[in-house]
Formats: sequence, C-alpha cells, structure tokens
Amino acid sequence: MNFAFKGRNGRGELVEGIVDALNSDAVAAQLMAGGVVPVSIEATTEAVSVAGGSNWLEALLAKPITQEDALVLTRQLYTLQKAGVPILRALAGLEASTSHPGIIALLQDVRASLDQGRELGTAFARHPTVFSTFYVAMTRVGELTGKLTEVFQRLAEHLEFELDIRARIKQALRYPIMVIIAMAIALIVINIFVLPKFADVFAHFKSELPLMTRILLGFSRWTVKWWPMVVAVGIGLGLIWRNWIATPGGRYAWDRFKLRLPIAGDIVLKATLARFARSFALASSSGVPISQALTVVAQTVDNAYIGARIEQMRDGVERGESISRCATATGVFTPIVLQMIAVGEETGELDTLMTEIAQMYERETDFAIKGLSAAIEPILLTIIGGMVLVLALGVFLPLWNLGQAAMGR
Repeated sequence: MNFAFKGRNGRGELVEGIVDALNSDAVAAQLMAGGVVPVSIEATTEAVSVAGGSNWLEALLAKPITQEDALVLTRQLYTLQKAGVPILRALAGLEASTSHPGIIALLQDVRASLDQGRELGTAFARHPTVFSTFYVAMTRVGELTGKLTEVFQRLAEHLEFELDIRARIKQALRYPIMVIIAMAIALIVINIFVLPKFADVFAHFKSELPLMTRILLGFSRWTVKWWPMVVAVGIGLGLIWRNWIATPGGRYAWDRFKLRLPIAGDIVLKATLARFARSFALASSSGVPISQALTVVAQTVDNAYIGARIEQMRDGVERGESISRCATATGVFTPIVLQMIAVGEETGELDTLMTEIAQMYERETDFAIKGLSAAIEPILLTIIGGMVLVLALGVFLPLWNLGQAAMGR
C-alpha cells in the first residue's frame, strides 16, 4: 500500500513524498529512522515517486549506479556491520552521508523493504542492475548463517577483482582501438575528399586511373549514394545480433565461441574460472551445501557455456559422484586444478583450496592481460600495413602517373 506523507527534517524544512509500506506505523518508523518527524501520513493510490520526486526527464538523465558505487557501498556495509551497527541504522547513516541521488533512492527502498518485514537479500533483489544474483544469494546466506559481516567482506573482494580485470582489459585495448579508429577515419577522409580530386585531374588529362584508385572511388561513390541503407542494415544486424544472444541458445553459442578466440579466449576462460572458484569458495565457507552452491555459482559466472558445465558438476554431485570426478568430466579445468580439487575433497579443505585455485587463476589472468598488448601488436601492425598499402596503391600511384599524364604520355 502507498502512503503520502509530510514531515519536518532536522533543519525544520518540510519534506513530503510517497512510500510503499504495510501500514502507517511502518511509514512513521521509516521516517523517524531517516531523521524526519512525520506530520501527516495518509493512504493514497498514487504511485511511489522516483528519487526525490523527479520527473521522467530527470529520471532519464539521472546518474546511474556503477559497479564502483556498489563496491564502495559494500565496503561501507562491511565496516558498519563489523562495528556492530544495526542494519537499519547503518542504511540510514549511509543515506545521510552520500550525495548520489540513485544510491539515496536505493537505500530508501531497501530500508522501506526491511520496515515491511522483508529480508535484506530480498530487498537487494529489487535492484538487479546493482546487485547481481550471486550478491543477493550470498547476502541471504549471510543472514541465515549469521556471517553477514564476513559475506560483505568477501563480496567486496569479489567486486574489486571484477573491476580490476575489466580495467586492465580496457587499458590493454585502448591503444589498439585508437590506432584502428584513426586509420579508419583517414581512409574515409581520403576516400571521400582526396580521391575525387584525383579523378577530376585525370579526367582533364584524359588519362586512365590506376585499378586500385578506381576501386576506391567506386566504393566511395557507392557509400555516398547508399549510406542510409548501409546505416539501416547495420542497425538491423545489430538488433538481430542482440536479440539472438538474448536467447538461451544464442547466448550459449556466443559464450562458447568467446572461449575459442585466439587471444581473448584464454583470458575469458581464466577470468571466468577464477570467478567460479572464488564464488564457490565463498559459498562453501559460508555453510552453503555443495549442490546449492554450484547452482548459485552457475548463475553468476557470466558465461552460459561455463555455467552449463558447472550445472553438469552439480547434477553429478547430486547423483553421489565426487566433485573431482565431476570437474574432470567438464573438460574446462587444468590437471593441476583437478588435483587440487581432489586433495581438497579428501582433506575436507575444499573451500581453502578453491580459494587457492581462484588466486592461481587470477595470477594467470593478470599475466595474460599484461601480455595482451604484446600479443595484439603483430595483428595491429598487419592491419595498419594493409591500410597503408591500400592508401599507397590508391593515392600515390595516381601521383606517380600524374606527371606522365600531364606530358600526354
């Protein structure tokens, strides 16, 4: 039920809005926790307003909550939980200390959900763009086992690893992408503005243009004439691609193909397996049953192919098979990792060894990313060489022949 309220904050200013709550008492408790003294609370049929009563334009232009924001919020929750601050009081303090409108609205919604009797994991699940399925599942595990402080710490480490991997990959790809974009722009400018001038000059001297120049000019005229169709076809193919990978079959095929890419595939595989190992270690050390932990982790590895292999492991475990045997059947783990899983299973220290496996894969991922630029350089030089060759044949050959054309030869 929605309630319209009016109240006064600590500075005596009038505050009003609409919140979703079970009853007026829950609304009053929520307002008091946020430092607002309620003046009137009435039931209403209006919808809950967006952050701060924003209109649709403000909501559209609102700053989104990034993964960096989620990491900072998780670390703050860990610190407050470690200090023994009650969760409602902690959320109210975080709400008062941030200036991010999106985070303020998120914290208000989470507090409202808790006031209505929902669990913290359920409140987080209302914001899937900020809190992943794994984040929500681990929060619920922390609530059930009483290890919420430890869970927040592990989740912060998990998010930090994810952000670090993405930042390193972006840094490694930044220079090659800039070079390719610059060369593509040079080709477009020469093709549209330079080569047509050569065509006019050669037409004046009644001399035939070189083959490569004629090809480039033909492509230029075709592009200028049909560019709306080119743009439309590009947009159409993009939409078809997006819809295809949104299907289970398309996502599975694309994720499997990514693992087979010459350079990036090895990095994607190691990063995904590092995420799996750390997530599984976190779930196992928190007291989650192995089959349930594998189910949760399979939904959070962000790769449908690897997720299917993990579900295959879960099915084998549920049939009574050993984890090491099920891991071997997946065909994605290296022999040393399979040996470590077997030792961990025998000694009962599986979560500890899975953490070591995660650290090993993280080191290998870090090493592979550091060598990414060196691995891309030969391919980049080949692409640049091809573009220079096209420019040389298309632009410099007419210059070489221009003197002969001027002499009428």
